[in-house]
Amino acid sequence: MFWEQAASLVEGPRIWDGFRRRGGRVGLMFWQQSLGENVDLLLSPAPIHKHGGGMLQDCYSRPAGLYRQLCGAIGRPFHLMNYWGPLASRRSSDWILEATFCVMERQNAPGLLLSYLPHLDYDLQRHGPDSPPARRSLEVLAGYLDRLQTHAAVHGYDFLVFGDYAIQPVTQPVLFPNRRLRERGLFASRAVRGMSYPDFFSSRAFAVADHQVAHVYAAPDAIAEAETALRDLPGVEAVLDRAAQKSLGLDHPRGGELVLLAHEGAWFAYPWWGEEEAAPDFASHVDIHNKPGYDPCELFFGWPPLRVSSDASRIRGSHGRAGASHKAAWMSSIDFPATGTLLELAGAVRERLDSDP
Repeated sequence: MFWEQAASLVEGPRIWDGFRRRGGRVGLMFWQQSLGENVDLLLSPAPIHKHGGGMLQDCYSRPAGLYRQLCGAIGRPFHLMNYWGPLASRRSSDWILEATFCVMERQNAPGLLLSYLPHLDYDLQRHGPDSPPARRSLEVLAGYLDRLQTHAAVHGYDFLVFGDYAIQPVTQPVLFPNRRLRERGLFASRAVRGMSYPDFFSSRAFAVADHQVAHVYAAPDAIAEAETALRDLPGVEAVLDRAAQKSLGLDHPRGGELVLLAHEGAWFAYPWWGEEEAAPDFASHVDIHNKPGYDPCELFFGWPPLRVSSDASRIRGSHGRAGASHKAAWMSSIDFPATGTLLELAGAVRERLDSDP
């Protein structure tokens, strides 16, 4: 349900709450987990999946006619295939940047406008942060930021640019916690026409993989067995039970009974099957709803044509590990105090908004 983008999954007050109470207007553009958010302007991809297969590309917008107006002003619609999948590219950032400029030029434009430019993420994962393609993507981003800075100044905006996670190179073998759980009889599957589909109702433990972190959900009598099975999986740096999670401030009612952390240079993949012919049909497609975990292989084409890759060894960048090298990177026209983390930066922005007349 994370991919339904519900803002209600993000708990706690917003940094703009006080700003809006005083009459300030807020806009979110392509902000994950934004649908239903208490803001004045909203734009996010929201395709319609057809019952007979295929997809109707569309974006959700508030006000309702905003997306159509932006398509007319820009001269083309937003293409979801450029936002995620093997064809994900700078073209997604091109459209979002132009849409951001259009919103800044509107009458009664939001006083606080948050917009996400995604394309650097793709080549960092595909090729690694030190690769020539990643450097070229960074150069493109620098050009976008120059344009953004100029446009902001023309329309009376201060600007803040930040990165909310750091991608590091991955070189170690990919980690498959669900395969290990299946080997130990904890992860259950059902065979349908020779394909292996997950049986979460009968599983005593399963892992939801997300880059360098995985949440393991386990029945009470299977937690210890799952921890034993996964602790010696090569590449696992730590297995955190509820007590360990609480000591680190990671515990949450929706979190796993166990949380896995990968060694530096390693990451977690969701598959539970071993033989390629046993893969479920959704494994070879862009399918963020059926896969129990994040699948960066969707950034590559596979074989036969029109399918996505299932070769996890092609991934060269991932994120999720905490550490000194993962402090927030940011620049701003506002003289914010030096900050080390994204939370500290968010606090500084909130203070600025609260003091803005």
